[in-house]
Amino acid sequence: MNIEKKQLLLISNNAKFVTEIKEGLSLHFEINVVNGIHSGYHTALGLLPDIILLDHPSLDSKSFKNLANFKSTHFLNKCWLIMYAEESSRRTVEKSYSGITDEIFYSSTEPSLLAGKIIKRVYSNFSLTNYWKDSFMGLFNLLANPVVLLEQDNIIQMNDAFKQTFKVESTDGIKLTDFVKCENKAKVKESLRNFARGKHMKAVTRTVLRLKNDKVRNAKISFSKLDKMINGQYIMMIHFSEEVELVTENIGTNSSIVENCFEDNARIADFSFTKREKEIIQLLCKGYKTKEISETLFISPKTIEKHRANIIKRTNSETILESIIYAISHNLIDLQVA
Repeated sequence: MNIEKKQLLLISNNAKFVTEIKEGLSLHFEINVVNGIHSGYHTALGLLPDIILLDHPSLDSKSFKNLANFKSTHFLNKCWLIMYAEESSRRTVEKSYSGITDEIFYSSTEPSLLAGKIIKRVYSNFSLTNYWKDSFMGLFNLLANPVVLLEQDNIIQMNDAFKQTFKVESTDGIKLTDFVKCENKAKVKESLRNFARGKHMKAVTRTVLRLKNDKVRNAKISFSKLDKMINGQYIMMIHFSEEVELVTENIGTNSSIVENCFEDNARIADFSFTKREKEIIQLLCKGYKTKEISETLFISPKTIEKHRANIIKRTNSETILESIIYAISHNLIDLQVA
C-alpha cells in the first residue's frame, strides 16, 4: 500500500546533522529545513508539520526565548515538538525546555536511532491530521455555512446547511460539478483530482455556483484536506458573503490549481452583453417574436437567431429563457427599459 508521507520541519544550522536526519527519515517524511527558530515558526504555520525537530546545539541560544510560541499557537499546538541537545547540557535543557517541548533527546542517542524513534512515534499513536479531521467531523452539522466532504468530485457527506441551500437530501450520485456553472466541467474535475493527489493542503477562491432553483450565486469557497494519509478526501466550505475570510491565508500550503480553475468559472459570469444583445433580450422580455424583433431593430431574422445562439452560449444556458433569467438575476439588463 502506498502510504503518503508525513511532514517534518527540521530547524538546524548543522549540515552534517541535517544530512543524517534526511538519510534516516526521507522515506517516511517530507522534510523541510530552516536554520532559525524565527523562520521555523513562520514555516510551520504554512506547513502544519506532524513533527518539529529542533537541533539545540546549532541554534542561537537567544532565539529560544520565542520557543513557547510554537505550543501556544492554536494551529501548531498538536505538532510534536522535539529537541535534540548535547548530553553535557542535559540539566540546563531539562530545566529550561521540558515544559514547552514534547520530548527531548540527547547526543547519547545517535541520529540514526533518533530517526527510528521519530518514525515509531508518528506512526504508532500520533497523527496531527487525524486530530484535525476528528475535530472537524464532530462539528460538521453545527456549522452555519454549507459544507461537504468530497472524494475528488464526489460528494460523500454534506451538512444540514448545504442540504437546505442546494435543496438536496441524499448524496447518492451527487457530484460537485452538478453545482458548478462552468462551460468546461472536465477542467474542474481534473483540477480537483490534481489537488487531491498533490501536496497542498488548501485552496481559497471565488466562483459561481448553481443552486437547485436555477439561480446562480457568487461564492467564496475553500478546499482543505483533513488527512494527508487518506488520498482524495477533503472538505469544501461555501460562504456567500465576500467580506468574510474563511481561511487565514497564512495557514496551510496553498494550491493554485483549484484556485485558477474556479476563478475561470467565475469569470464566465463576469461580462456584460453587447448593446445589440441587450436590445434583443429587452424585446424578448416584452414577448416579441423573432419577426417582430427583426422589424423593430431593422435586422434580418437570421442575424437575430445568431445573436440568440450567442446569448445562450455565453450564459452557459440551454434555452433563451434560461439566458433571460440569468441576465435578470445578475442585473445585466435594465428592466425599466425592457
